[in-house]
Amino acid sequence: MPERSDSDSRKLLRRLRDVLGAQAKGQERLDQITHLIADSMRTEVCSIYLFRDAETLELCATEGLKAESVHQTRMKLGEGLVGRVARTNTPVNTADAPAEKGFRYMPETGEEIYSSFLGVPIQRVGEKLGVLVVQSRTARQFSDDEIYALEVVAMVLAEMTELGAFTGDEDGMRALHRQPVMFRGATGQEGAAEGHVWLHEPRVVVTNPVADDPVAEIDRLRDAVGQLRISVDDLLSAESLDKEQRQVLEAYRMFANSRGWLRRMEADIQNGLSAEAAVEKEQSAARARLEQVPDAYLRERLNDLDDLSNRLLRILTGQGADTGAEMPENPVLVARNIGPGELLEYGRKLRGVVLEEGSVGSHAAIVARALTIPLVIHARRITAEALNGDHILVDGDQGIAHLRPEEAVARAFRDKIAMQAEAQVRYASLRDLPATTACGTTIALHMNAGLMADLPSLEGSGADGVGLFRTELQFLVRNKMPRRAELAGLYARVMDAAKGKRVAFRTLDIGSDKVLPYMKPNDEPNPAMGWRAIRVGLDKPGVLRMQIQALLRAANGRPLTLMFPFVTELAEFQQARAHVLREVHRERSLGHVVPATLEIGAMLETPSLAFAPRTFFELTDFVSIGGNDLKQFFFAADRENERVRRRYDMLNLSFLGFIEQIVGRCAETGTPLSFCGEDAGRPVEALALAALGLRSLSMRPASIGPVKSLLRRVNLAEARAVISAARARGDMSARPALMDWLATQPA
Repeated sequence: MPERSDSDSRKLLRRLRDVLGAQAKGQERLDQITHLIADSMRTEVCSIYLFRDAETLELCATEGLKAESVHQTRMKLGEGLVGRVARTNTPVNTADAPAEKGFRYMPETGEEIYSSFLGVPIQRVGEKLGVLVVQSRTARQFSDDEIYALEVVAMVLAEMTELGAFTGDEDGMRALHRQPVMFRGATGQEGAAEGHVWLHEPRVVVTNPVADDPVAEIDRLRDAVGQLRISVDDLLSAESLDKEQRQVLEAYRMFANSRGWLRRMEADIQNGLSAEAAVEKEQSAARARLEQVPDAYLRERLNDLDDLSNRLLRILTGQGADTGAEMPENPVLVARNIGPGELLEYGRKLRGVVLEEGSVGSHAAIVARALTIPLVIHARRITAEALNGDHILVDGDQGIAHLRPEEAVARAFRDKIAMQAEAQVRYASLRDLPATTACGTTIALHMNAGLMADLPSLEGSGADGVGLFRTELQFLVRNKMPRRAELAGLYARVMDAAKGKRVAFRTLDIGSDKVLPYMKPNDEPNPAMGWRAIRVGLDKPGVLRMQIQALLRAANGRPLTLMFPFVTELAEFQQARAHVLREVHRERSLGHVVPATLEIGAMLETPSLAFAPRTFFELTDFVSIGGNDLKQFFFAADRENERVRRRYDMLNLSFLGFIEQIVGRCAETGTPLSFCGEDAGRPVEALALAALGLRSLSMRPASIGPVKSLLRRVNLAEARAVISAARARGDMSARPALMDWLATQPA
């Protein structure tokens, strides 16, 4: 077999481009392509297998195998040599295919008469699209040049498969990015919304995979790489970079200055690819290599490589982040991840958000709650599948996103939204009524907030006040520490908007998953139990004092309520409280107006504080149970870990017994107690908390209506008796018993 020359490869690609450019249906195109590849590679067989679904490959065209096997022969991922290529994303090259481990005999294709087998993956930037195979009767290994040539062709097929060049209505084949896909992720924020995709970072579309002038393409590539290197150097020169950001950019620079990377892309161009296609080919090849590496650090460099390659593609194509596309009607933001500042810029235009990454406690989740829009996180690979304008359904309750849904799915989803809207109308009628139970006990229902955007919900939801105002968001959305005057102005506007209702300001709760962009991050093995919240405040008293001063000045003679997060022992609270009293004294000595009344409280988020000396409960003006953190530490279950966070039920009777102990300790000293967190906003959980003696709950605004609706129709003494009976029986959770009891209550 003579070695192939560069001109042969370019000749094949030009023939391929001509076929792709001609008017033809999808199947006709595929048949023409297999014929010309077999002819060019001088093999008896060429076959194209495409994914029918995520686990199934289908023979979609062949030259040399039996024609009747097309669209009939299918195999699972990993099955046979073709399935092995698809699973490993690496070529299989053998002179004796039937003797190869994993060979699958398919009598309907007639392939047993062919010995030699070469299969290469059809893939695009980590997205598996299919397998391209050539076979011959002669028993021989295919040369490196032949493997390379077939990989170049597979790259072009990947681009054209992506663009829908081989699909049509025949045989039920539909183009990628046109099929319905369901993404099962996790709930970041409850709610349901229907809309159209708006990509935060639009995907780069390569429409010219084949080029005639390699010299001109290499010049384009070198110019673009030069611009890329300059931009990375400029980013590295910024003084505001923290250690982690600098490490990422150093990795960028390493990739950008890699001679091997540039040399491989230039070789791809010599073989007929355009500069853009060469970049994507090397990006896909590098992904395939790195995904096989056991080293976690090297695998993490995939994101660096993808980001750098996408930057280079944007330079080459001119497709910047702003493509000129208009935001669709009812936009649903789709992104790999997004910061709080960027999400706030979109504001209330968005109907929902779907992220590939993210977490329940992330800044994006906090902002989504403030904007009252559903958020789905961990929707793997949705950015690779979605296109701007695609129809999408976001089910934040179930953590599911339906992309390009079938009409039957859309109808069922609209019914769900209609039912929720009907329920909201019913809840709105309760807005001005108290949450007074059938037995005459009134429960105060407060809302959680963190942005000025939250405050209109105070009146609309019927909340009694703000039980938690998160002050860290004003620090997180800036690139530098906010000034005292800025914070004082913001806090004053919050109090103005509350119109005399109580607002409990939580001092800065940073650390764990909330790292300030301008504060040096700490490499901690377990940040949720590390240097965070009040620990940071006491170690950096300047920041704590500045925030306290801003709150005192914002009050301007009005009542002020503040509380410290993550207090674990009496001494911490004493130190933090002393800071406040010193600042009050200082403000008074400067002639400034001090608050008319001052409440200083603590958040009970660790079991240790529940066992603090009686002195703590006598000293603090109030206690707010931080349910999210307390539950994760009680059960030793990281709430950011999807494997364990849903395993533990708040209505577990051990946990309820612990809450009951806290209620009892506060009752002994007459210390006001509230419960704040996601569970407070779930009606059955709220009922259990009220039955155990809690008289104040704080939740997201949208939960106040459902919780109030349930509380107004139940007797707390009966509910407490149900919980006690479940405990006496040895039940693990009170949930089944409460649900059975609620089924007997009047609607």
